[in-house]
Amino acid sequence: MPSERLQKIIAAAGIASRRKAEQMITSGLVSVNGQIVTELGTKADPEQDHIRVNGKLLHEAERHIYLLMNKPKGYVTTARDPEGRPTVMDLLRGIRARVYPVGRLDYASEGLLLLTNDGDLAYRLMKAASHVPKVYVVKVAGKPDAAGIEKLRRGLMISAESSFLAPKGPRNQVAQGRTGEVARASKDRGRKIERRVKTAPAKVRIVREAENPWYELTLMEGKNRQIRRMFEEIGHHVEKIKRVRYGPLSLDIPPGEFRRLSMGEVEKLKAAAGSEREPRTLTSKGFNRKGRTARKENR
Repeated sequence: MPSERLQKIIAAAGIASRRKAEQMITSGLVSVNGQIVTELGTKADPEQDHIRVNGKLLHEAERHIYLLMNKPKGYVTTARDPEGRPTVMDLLRGIRARVYPVGRLDYASEGLLLLTNDGDLAYRLMKAASHVPKVYVVKVAGKPDAAGIEKLRRGLMISAESSFLAPKGPRNQVAQGRTGEVARASKDRGRKIERRVKTAPAKVRIVREAENPWYELTLMEGKNRQIRRMFEEIGHHVEKIKRVRYGPLSLDIPPGEFRRLSMGEVEKLKAAAGSEREPRTLTSKGFNRKGRTARKENR
């Protein structure tokens, strides 16, 4: 790994903010390979050098890892798949630490995927309120008309995950949630019902005119299989989806490959995600807060 400035390494490890890390260095609280360092321009390799902060060794397990992957089609975005399909974890060669995907790209989708063991950052990025823009290029079957594209831009109602109507309660009940999601109950209790949710406004522009055109979509949220369902609502099947940008990060590696984020990229990503919330921990199922698995996004 390339050498980085000490204050960046300490901040990325979650020990202190960058400014506080600088104060610790100038106060003589940081050493590299047994030598106390007080100069702010000093660099080190966190994978090769022994760094101590206030006498405590910065162990590998304490370091957060941030990876950018170009997920190919035909891989599931999960740690394990009960159906035995290949997972994105099969592509992580040489990574000993346990990391998990930030959100999801579905089996048939491809493109930029983040993986990390930083539960706080992952949670903030996956929150619908994080407003971190995600950019996709999408190929659709047939040419949507101008009215359909305008619906995508303004936001439209799409189907969400189905649920079952409780056996008790008034018929034809309509429940309004805090997020504006509307659950419409069927007349027959106990049967599976469809939930409808409204998407936020999206940026849409055509990038390739063709019989089956390509569009670029910028979303600020991450509802389940949102892009596919948006185009289905205006009568068009999505043939391909590729995520090419996530906040300040752009896709810059071949399919199936991954790379580590630089300290600068991590800082930009944290800035895009906003202020920290209560800590999240890493479990065998992903990132968790008070026993709940964090929200995931599917495309």
